Amino acid sequence: MEKIKFRLVWFDSFGAKSTCTFMNTPDVSVLIDPGAAVMQPSFPGSWSQKVTWKNEAKKTIKEASREADVIVISHYHYDHFTDFDEELYKGKLLLVKDPNEYINDSQRGRAEAFYNNLSNFFGGVQLMKLLREREVKKYPDPLENLPLAKNRDYGEYKERKKELLKKGKKRFLERVKRWNKSKLIPELKFKDCTVKFADGKDFHFNKTKISFTRPFFHGIEYSRVGWVISTTITYGKEKIIHSSDLEGPVIEDQAEWIIKEDPDVLILDGPSTYLIPFMLNLINLRRAIENVCRIIRETRKLKLIIYDHHLPRDRKFKERVKEVYDVAEENGKQVLTAAEYMGKTPVVLKVQKE
Repeated sequence: MEKIKFRLVWFDSFGAKSTCTFMNTPDVSVLIDPGAAVMQPSFPGSWSQKVTWKNEAKKTIKEASREADVIVISHYHYDHFTDFDEELYKGKLLLVKDPNEYINDSQRGRAEAFYNNLSNFFGGVQLMKLLREREVKKYPDPLENLPLAKNRDYGEYKERKKELLKKGKKRFLERVKRWNKSKLIPELKFKDCTVKFADGKDFHFNKTKISFTRPFFHGIEYSRVGWVISTTITYGKEKIIHSSDLEGPVIEDQAEWIIKEDPDVLILDGPSTYLIPFMLNLINLRRAIENVCRIIRETRKLKLIIYDHHLPRDRKFKERVKEVYDVAEENGKQVLTAAEYMGKTPVVLKVQKE
């Protein structure tokens, strides 16, 4: 790409959990998901090493933020946003996941704390004084927006899947009740910081368009960990997508969306293979692999996939998704971790050898 430039600020393959990416066009500079977190206990390396990587990530992210006009927050997990840092957010337009709906309880709590800190620092007012009453709203079943996933044939797993979806829908309806009982967090506008909710919206900066998906499940259908928004930046015929946490993508309709968008570059998180079999079963791993292979085969413009986040927390990640790399080679496309794109070895492999 000639007009859209990107820099991989920090990713899991560097040693701390993150998908922080800097992008700029002739019109605007954008920092996506400015957060970092310490790796899990099973990740190779000592605790002090992991803390050092996290601190280095935070420092690098802060430095990148100085160049940004816009900051995107796709959801409220600490490896995707930082609460709170004056230097990070001062003078910025924040395009963020709506904290009022399509959000689980823990992320709602983090969002309240975050926007209270923003309000206190930049506005000199507590968030509770800005909260608004809301009207009760009906929410359609999210599965109705996922026809490919809904109609997938699971074979012998069919009855178990039906049972899980039934339980998931019940949890969703309980969440809807909580959303309707909560007060509305408003968009914020202070002298040195503006917050706009981005779900399903487009924002234009001269010839640059920044588009956000409607809330996507963070992983499988009715995921307990909530929802995210994915980001697309377009300038002329050039396009780049940052998926955030789609876990693969594990849902077929999200892969279909990527194929239809057909970006030049795709920054894609992978499945959490380090959680097999506890939080990722082999059926959903198979779905994630099939979906990436579809993306590789059926896109025309796409030449580069940065395949990072979740995946390179596992020493055997390349073995687990070997088919993805094979299909990419057959189709003349590059699939690289952020570290490999930078000409380095992913930390999970490097530390293993030391």
